[in-house]
Amino acid sequence: MAIVIVVIVVAVLVVAGLAAFLLAPSRRARPPIVEVPPAPPAKPAIKPEVEPAVKPEGAEPEAAAPVIERPPPSAGRLVRLRDRLSGSRSTLGRGLLALLSKDTIDDQTWEELEEVLLTSDVGVAASTALVDRLRERVRVLGTRDPEQVRELLRAELLETLHPDADRSLHTAPHDGHPAVVLVVGVNGTGKTTTCGKLARVLVGDGRTVLLGAADTFRAAAVEQLATWAERVGATVVRGAEGSDPASVAFDAVATGRRDGVDTVVIDTAGRLHTKTPLMDELAKVKRVVERDAPVDEVLLVLDATTGQNGLIQARIFGSAVDVTGVVLTKLDGSAKGGIVLAVQQELGVPVKLVGLGEGPDDLAPFEPEVFVAALLGA
Repeated sequence: MAIVIVVIVVAVLVVAGLAAFLLAPSRRARPPIVEVPPAPPAKPAIKPEVEPAVKPEGAEPEAAAPVIERPPPSAGRLVRLRDRLSGSRSTLGRGLLALLSKDTIDDQTWEELEEVLLTSDVGVAASTALVDRLRERVRVLGTRDPEQVRELLRAELLETLHPDADRSLHTAPHDGHPAVVLVVGVNGTGKTTTCGKLARVLVGDGRTVLLGAADTFRAAAVEQLATWAERVGATVVRGAEGSDPASVAFDAVATGRRDGVDTVVIDTAGRLHTKTPLMDELAKVKRVVERDAPVDEVLLVLDATTGQNGLIQARIFGSAVDVTGVVLTKLDGSAKGGIVLAVQQELGVPVKLVGLGEGPDDLAPFEPEVFVAALLGA
């Protein structure tokens, strides 16, 4: 019995000790350690982006304001561009000087001189008159010195060009009306381009300009004229394609008077000088315009490379609209140069402007002294 009691006591002690061991704090289960990554640095506050306004579908983009150019004044422009006449000088001026520099000037020399003039588009009448006068002066003076002959030739060329002729452009407003310039010519002579370049010349000289797009048969001509006007800040009056040119011209003059512009330049449709009804229509344009204001200038544009055909054109246009001045285009070396002498001598209409190249400012007032100096290489 005592042994049973001892066993029970020992068992109780063992169980108690085991329980104490298991319940001790150092042996309790611990939760797993979780490494927490460091917090990222705070980002700066970002302002919400504002999306650009979306234009409604079909809306046209805003057009950039056109850059308005300020052309240079016309004074001295031919002097700056005299080198453009080098081609004409080589075909006409050098040919003349080579003949007149011979030790002996005989009948054959004078015949060769006249031939040089004819092949340079001077024309029969002008060539004959010039050679006869020069031959008589050389005979009277009895000179054979090349420099003296050269000076005599220069004087004769100047006389042929009528240096005292009135070559001014009447572009100033008067009597409450703008000056009206009518530009005429056959197709392909550079008529519309001349209108644009003339606008640049006038703006450069301080005029305000309105362009009348009366060439209603060619949409390209109207757009071309509008482009020229935009560059210099001029105004354009146009009509619908195929509309009456006289009506457009009349509206241009009326608008110019209402807006107080200085000069109205009217581009007319290119005419074939052999077509009588078209010439009659051109005369109608002039008559309709003059119901509102007088026409101050009628400028005939001639291509200097066409030679004697240009004289035929000038005579027929002159009979239809009373041409007051001639504009010779493409006088940049490709022309023979003599056409200037022919137009002035045979028509009696002053050459007022010459086109000396493709640049926008290559339209210059014609100056006989400068032209002759360039022609002879002086």
